[in-house]
Amino acid sequence: MADNIRLGFIGTGGIARAHADAILTVTGAEIVAVTDANPEAAAAMAEKTGATVFESATALTQDAGVDAVLIFVPPFAHGDAERAALSANLPFFCEKPVGLDPGFLHEIATEVENLGLITSVGYMTRYRQSVQRVREIIAEDPPIMAFGGWWGGTPGHHPWWTDKSKSGGQFHEQATHTVDLARYLFGEVVEVYAAAANGFNKGVPGYTMDDAVTVAMKFANGGVANLMASCSSNAGGSLFLDVHSLNHNFHFSEWNHDVLIKARGAEPESIKGEEGIFTIEDQAFVDAVRTGDRSGIRSSYPDGVKSALVSLASNRSLETGKPVSL
Repeated sequence: MADNIRLGFIGTGGIARAHADAILTVTGAEIVAVTDANPEAAAAMAEKTGATVFESATALTQDAGVDAVLIFVPPFAHGDAERAALSANLPFFCEKPVGLDPGFLHEIATEVENLGLITSVGYMTRYRQSVQRVREIIAEDPPIMAFGGWWGGTPGHHPWWTDKSKSGGQFHEQATHTVDLARYLFGEVVEVYAAAANGFNKGVPGYTMDDAVTVAMKFANGGVANLMASCSSNAGGSLFLDVHSLNHNFHFSEWNHDVLIKARGAEPESIKGEEGIFTIEDQAFVDAVRTGDRSGIRSSYPDGVKSALVSLASNRSLETGKPVSL
């Protein structure tokens, strides 16, 4: 394989543009092919990157001569891109969350494992030194309880994000980062029980999401968590996760996930989150494709599926009013 990894973009929306900027700073990679359901968006990305536009994911994976693809489609639009990558036996990166249909997610994860394919999912928080430091500590002092979430204000009209049938809702589409971080620290979730607040946001066209959601979780390690999402906090939002173990408290805050670590009988420790986290994440994927060594990838596709299944189970709990086991 050539030193310069040839990448194809399936989907060219906002998150794709962020990754395109990151890949400009990644060593040994170039974007050579793009496709999108919106031809104007694809053309704009092609102009930005010098890539060639293809009519479909299938055409891109078969005809563009790419070494790997990056999938940036909304939750409801997953399917064609993953199947095209699998058909061409191409490594793929997939932005979170990886879909809405548990059956589809299990299908793709199984085929990825059967092929032994290199994959990555966009849970970039896992790559932060703050998170890795906490992982070191909790290996000796296991986490017991967590409390956190992702709070924002009332959204404006959005063609798919505010439609829960397309996005899965805020807890699934956005707070999935917090869910995934909790999984990364505690281990697997075994049960969820969710409740929602509705009817407070008014006048937003096409809005079918919950105004706020709270989800109680039990983990296989015996720990518990309460994670929340709000798109009705107009006086100011927040993104945080507090984790407690017997001898430590950890407070992650905001997008960069700065962490404050308090240990019993010791001085507090602070670690700032890195800038350019997409570059770090994308470099890990490109390096894995180049070398075949996937040890630098923090979340494979099958692992990313597990985080998606937690929030999809939370949605089922909202519908039934009952706990849901995973």
